[in-house]
Amino acid sequence: MQRMATSVPAPSSAPGAASAAPVFSPLYQQIKALITRALQEGEWKPGDLIPSEAELATRFGVSQGTVRKAIDELAAENLLIRRQGRGTFVSTHHEAQVKFRFLRLVPDAETAQGLRMEREFLECHRVRAPSDVVRALGIRAGDLVLEIRRILRIAGEPVVYEDIYLPAGPFRGLTAERLERNRGPLYAMFESEFGTRMVRAEEKIRAVNASAQEAELLRVPVGQALLSVERLAFSYGDQPIELRRGLYATTHHYYRNELS
Repeated sequence: MQRMATSVPAPSSAPGAASAAPVFSPLYQQIKALITRALQEGEWKPGDLIPSEAELATRFGVSQGTVRKAIDELAAENLLIRRQGRGTFVSTHHEAQVKFRFLRLVPDAETAQGLRMEREFLECHRVRAPSDVVRALGIRAGDLVLEIRRILRIAGEPVVYEDIYLPAGPFRGLTAERLERNRGPLYAMFESEFGTRMVRAEEKIRAVNASAQEAELLRVPVGQALLSVERLAFSYGDQPIELRRGLYATTHHYYRNELS
């Protein structure tokens, strides 16, 4: 028999207030949380084949339909990938459909979609975390962070200038030389070499004007409008792991997002 969904009492708005109606968690959401916990604890690593729906249904004591619904949501969130006739795998940033999932800059010309992106690392060093980085990453004042500055180019044209902050602990051993040797996406490197997977991100977007230094780096006139994109990326368990501030030159590119 399928287990019933649990309920959690909602907190009262004030002492002595009448009890609110219980908040129910659908059963498939509970199974989704259990599968996510297994991913977080490393039971199945990026690229691994996870057990079949039938095996997971037996493990959790629920129907295959409930497991399927949970997996559907995890696949929609790019945590899992279904492969026809092969099963369901833990997604990885090495996958073509996942590796640039957080980069939304698209060339104006449709024929430019397949152009290769090139990177130039300007700096990579450890610094005491500024107060705003401390707050964003949830670390302690005075903790060290790794600061990376780089330029992204498409067809030789600089289109993004990024300033990236990472907590120093999880990325011990990451150096400028190691970054230069890496040929794949940065998140794929974090995943395979440092055991840190980015599973979701939040962004703040605003328009700014290019300073003299920014204009020189992006080869645009001083004062030209740029798109400022601040991204906070999270690993499993909603652990903030990266603060990234990017300036996008949109002369020949635009920011594209899909809403549902």
